Amino acid sequence: MAGELPPRRVLLVEGVSDKHVVRHLRDRHSDVPQFEILDKGGFPDLCGAIGPEIKASGRLAVGILTDANDDPAARWQEIAGRLRRTQVTPPAGMETSGAVVEGRPRVGIWLMPDNESAGELEDFVAKLIPDGDPVWPRARSYIDDIPMAERKFAAGKVLRARVHAWLAARAEPRLMGAAIGAGDLDAAAPLAEKFADWLRSVFR
Repeated sequence: MAGELPPRRVLLVEGVSDKHVVRHLRDRHSDVPQFEILDKGGFPDLCGAIGPEIKASGRLAVGILTDANDDPAARWQEIAGRLRRTQVTPPAGMETSGAVVEGRPRVGIWLMPDNESAGELEDFVAKLIPDGDPVWPRARSYIDDIPMAERKFAAGKVLRARVHAWLAARAEPRLMGAAIGAGDLDAAAPLAEKFADWLRSVFR
């Protein structure tokens, strides 16, 4: 709307799945402060938005959430370089609890899944599947038993396929974020708690 002030606290994410997972996790942790989640439609556009979003008028906090993919160190260096261009000094290296740089605005960085491992959003979500879930081993076996020649997913996306096979076997199959909201995924799992702690630190 014309004249509407920009949000004071924003989280930049790569895509709609990230947005929904974060929103549902935030809702399950009622003490996490509110913030706007901005879907940037992929890593290149997210990177390009870092400077303008940090410089936006009235900003108190900017979080940056992206997949580590195959090379967490390279992804970290790319984000860190963008921050330096915006006169934000990042830590020397990624922190397993998620990085938080004090200032105005405060800036936070989280690399999916856990700030140290290669991977993506689905690797994070897999850690939220309840311990002892009887379907998870079957979902893994189902995907692993598909002959290589018949697989329609890339070699590096096996875990993603396993997670979505598990989701498909719920009483009411849901997307990842909705599965958190419904309690199929454990919002109190250790990695989810660590992520919620990072959100609290960034958006307090």
